[in-house]
Amino acid sequence: MNNDNIQLMQGNRACAEAALAAGMRFFAGYPITPSSEIADFLSSALPAVGGNFIQMEDEIASMGAIIGASLTGIKTMTATSGPGFTLMQELIGFAALCEIPCVIVNVQRGGPSTGLPTSPAQADVMQCKWGSHGDYPMVVLSPSSVRETFDLTIHAFNIAEELRTPVILLSDEIVGHLYERIRIPDISNLSLIDRKRPTKPPPGRYEIYHTSEPDGIPCIPDIGTGFHCHITGLIHGKDGFPTRDPDKVRDLLKRLHGKIDSRKRRICLMEKREMEDARIVLCSFGATARSCFQVVREGRLEGLKIGGINLKTLWPFPDFVFQELPKSVETVVVCEMNQGQVAGLVRQATGNRLKVVGINKCSGTIITPGEIRSAIDRPI
Repeated sequence: MNNDNIQLMQGNRACAEAALAAGMRFFAGYPITPSSEIADFLSSALPAVGGNFIQMEDEIASMGAIIGASLTGIKTMTATSGPGFTLMQELIGFAALCEIPCVIVNVQRGGPSTGLPTSPAQADVMQCKWGSHGDYPMVVLSPSSVRETFDLTIHAFNIAEELRTPVILLSDEIVGHLYERIRIPDISNLSLIDRKRPTKPPPGRYEIYHTSEPDGIPCIPDIGTGFHCHITGLIHGKDGFPTRDPDKVRDLLKRLHGKIDSRKRRICLMEKREMEDARIVLCSFGATARSCFQVVREGRLEGLKIGGINLKTLWPFPDFVFQELPKSVETVVVCEMNQGQVAGLVRQATGNRLKVVGINKCSGTIITPGEIRSAIDRPI
């Protein structure tokens, strides 16, 4: 691939291509609409570059396989939707606690349960953060276009590797199946991050979760490289072995959150348009952000003081964006294909300073620009 590589590409294909460009060499998954194109492409593309593809018996096994492969030092990914994402939750929590880098792609569809397998939704926002039990941090990225899918997949692998954490790419059926003309960047120009590793096994037991550096990220060795390692889903001390010491429990959980929270402004990506003098701000993510930006373009041509925010990072939630809105803003309109999951987060971030209104749709169809315009033309 080079700088002249312009292609008509599907969103799911862009995700798979970006994963390969990021250095992903192990994929385990189970076919499920609307994510199956990712696995289908990688089943032939991965072996061609020396990687491994495995179709597992279910999504639980898929998540376990990418965790195991990641512990050997390989960049790994799985892709799923709806019910499959639900099955992965226990092991996502395990990966978060044990600081195992991996990327989980969730191409959202209508739910709950089997729901609407071939129709779009954006109702997995809260599940991404709170799907597994316990108190743990998550990084969740949400693309609204084919090119964003490519770029955010690269970003997901970089975050996973740098911070030693699972990262979720939260796409949706519309973006996953959308075809757009995009320029594929030259791989040699991509800025890629690889996890840090210890270089020489010490005599005796190695404290795999020791963090002498202020970044809060442990230097965990690859399994099979001569280090004595112990990894468990129990709360553990720096040596990886279980502990009930209250101080060690507190320190571990604070460090897990701290390594994400301290980098929030760098992790949180967004696109803002026409915000300088906006009185009304349309806020969205994923496919719905496309409708919002069209309303912003058309509204500005008519003289409306309207702006837009496309949230490319949903977790950690970028509350600072709404706390730092221009003083001209009076109303934030949150558009999402669910019953108001992000709108609730925006209300929490703004307190009582601004009016926050939700435009919600759960019918398996996108929120159209016309529906948004009709809503904001009415008194809100």
